[in-house]
Amino acid sequence: MTLDVWPGVAPGEKGDIGPEGLGNVTPNKPVMRITNVSKPSIVVFKPAAEKDTGAAVLICPGGGYNILAYDLEGTEVAEWLNSIGVTGIVLKYRVPRREGRDKHDAPLQDAQRAMSLVRSKAAEWKIDPARIGILGFSAGGHLSATTATNSDRRNYEPIDAVDEVSCRPDFAVLVYPAYLLKEKSTELAPEIRVSKETPPVFFAHASDDPHSAENSVYMYLALKKAGVSGEMHIYASGGHGFGLRPSEHPCCTWPARCGEWMKSRGLLEM
Repeated sequence: MTLDVWPGVAPGEKGDIGPEGLGNVTPNKPVMRITNVSKPSIVVFKPAAEKDTGAAVLICPGGGYNILAYDLEGTEVAEWLNSIGVTGIVLKYRVPRREGRDKHDAPLQDAQRAMSLVRSKAAEWKIDPARIGILGFSAGGHLSATTATNSDRRNYEPIDAVDEVSCRPDFAVLVYPAYLLKEKSTELAPEIRVSKETPPVFFAHASDDPHSAENSVYMYLALKKAGVSGEMHIYASGGHGFGLRPSEHPCCTWPARCGEWMKSRGLLEM
């Protein structure tokens, strides 16, 4: 099931982005790269009825806010979530970065609107409106963190009844998130507005990631200071962009740890 995020043209779009398409696929690591997204959408993947826990997760693929690693960090993640009884909803947000706008400005609008849209469909889709999380990788991790810390500040003017529904995720999963810190600093970027209202967060990162694990560490410490529950796993190796595909690195075990975390928080109770 696919739904458009916006009923018409997305906010601020000027029609100056080329047609959507598939970018180059890396030969030694096949990844579906979607380019030039101007019409954001969500695709809903439901688990088997007998396994359905009622929980749901909005998935934000990474790609540096320039492309979307749509299978590695999107549809494959939805399949894993389905295996543990969770509805996976892949967000195709706007890329590349829009000229004259912050890198995350248009994507944050898309993510906030998508969270409200999913929650507005809770009864129809048989999901629990109090167990809707967000999960993102790399730039999608930044987008997920920004969405989780800005629910009190919608990034666009409300347009209809969907926008009257809360856009706050009930939990967040950040996998090798990028851009959480100011450049060459250990201070959180201004859009990462951690407070006591921030939902619980699970982090997974590799120590040898060029997008330093300090991104996760300093947000985790900010959560702790705010009295918000967090769980962080930093693996010795794995680099960046490992998704959840099996490898020789222990970082590929993060989905099992995340599933345990979700279960311990009562998110997987039918």
